[in-house]
Amino acid sequence: MRYLLSVVVTVAVLWVAFVVVLFLIRPRGMNLREARAVVPDTVRLLRSLHGDRELPAGVRRWLGGLLVYLAIPVDLVPDFVPLLGYADDVIVVAFALRRVIRLAGPAALEEHWRGSAAGLAAIRRIAGLSDPQPGEES
Repeated sequence: MRYLLSVVVTVAVLWVAFVVVLFLIRPRGMNLREARAVVPDTVRLLRSLHGDRELPAGVRRWLGGLLVYLAIPVDLVPDFVPLLGYADDVIVVAFALRRVIRLAGPAALEEHWRGSAAGLAAIRRIAGLSDPQPGEES
């Protein structure tokens, strides 16, 4: 019984630590409502980036890992938990997107984006990129 209790406490402590880490690595300036609004365009972006064989192999590895994380039916923070339920998925997607953009380069984001200019601006913020100045390419 004591062993079972120590396992439960350890799992609970690790889960709380994971939630704290998610909170700490979340992209600054990320608006959850804005992030949800660009989900369909982001899925198309990720699919397009994954299919581009000219990009580094690390891009496909990160995208594959992201797909596995999102496909697993058990979330580390269950979706029914208010505010945090979907936030963990958004934070993980944002973190993976940052890594993908660092590997592929901002030009790949611009090339593969099929959504609106406002959606691209939201994705740039989520990915931690500054907005380009007028007349400046990213």
